[in-house]
Amino acid sequence: MFFFIARRLLQAVGVMLAVGLIAFALFQFVGDPVNNMTGQDTSLAEREALKEELGLNDSVFVQFGRFIGNAARGNFGHSYRQRRPVDELIWERFSATIELSAVSALLALLIGIPMGVYTALKRHSWLSRAFMTLSLIGVSLPTFLIGIFLILIFGVTLNWLPTFGRGEVVDVGGWTTGLLTLSGIKSLILPAVTLAVFQMTFIVRLVRAEMLEVLRADYIKFAHARGLAARAVNFGHALKNTLVPVITVIGLQIGSIVAFAIITESVFQWPGMGLLFIHAIHEVDIPVMAAYLMLIGLLFVIINLVVDILYYAIDPRLRLS
Repeated sequence: MFFFIARRLLQAVGVMLAVGLIAFALFQFVGDPVNNMTGQDTSLAEREALKEELGLNDSVFVQFGRFIGNAARGNFGHSYRQRRPVDELIWERFSATIELSAVSALLALLIGIPMGVYTALKRHSWLSRAFMTLSLIGVSLPTFLIGIFLILIFGVTLNWLPTFGRGEVVDVGGWTTGLLTLSGIKSLILPAVTLAVFQMTFIVRLVRAEMLEVLRADYIKFAHARGLAARAVNFGHALKNTLVPVITVIGLQIGSIVAFAIITESVFQWPGMGLLFIHAIHEVDIPVMAAYLMLIGLLFVIINLVVDILYYAIDPRLRLS
């Protein structure tokens, strides 16, 4: 187990170095930091002094080493536009994105897995066919269109839920949350459902396909032949083995929820990291863009590491190998 985790950690370091190289390339090939931080009235001497202060006169290798060292400490410099430390800007919006992503992932798992199991066990029922039709629609529609439909129906027509913003939030030890206020919960419903729909429909189809494959296995037929109850076979044997390969894919999907919350946050003007990243692109605010890329890469690495450990713990074949 120790060597397994150590090997995964070494791979994670390699992945983060690759992501760091991509983020560092933004400083080299996207815009000019000096132009972004100065105006037309800035003299050449002041520009040269700023370049020296930023370390832009050093070699590329020195700049990259300094960037990786600062990134490891969570220091990404100051925003070109807002003139504030990037880590402060990220932290202010971090809780909003994580809260939205966590609720969306929870909805997708709690609804998607039972629906996938049901459509596999009762695949000829009308309800199962309805679930599969809905899942096909959910997979086909783009996220922004789902969000617009939900806003039109529940926000504009019925006027039940707010259509933008995060609502009232509470600061709990530096972590802001809207889950403790009615306004925050109501504001979270539409974006969370929008972000969860695609993942949920994907999980339904994935669990159904894996469940049908397991149900055709010889050991399931043997379990039925031994006279075991259908519930024990379906949930004690089939479902357990179905979730082994599903865990890996679901882990990646949870990571993608965080990464692709950008679209949902843009549609609902949710004050998270994704919306900050969109504004940074429009303003060519490279430090914010680089910090976002590094943070998303780190989240994916952590999620993949957790999934690998769970996979190792569940599947005895990996332990034997």
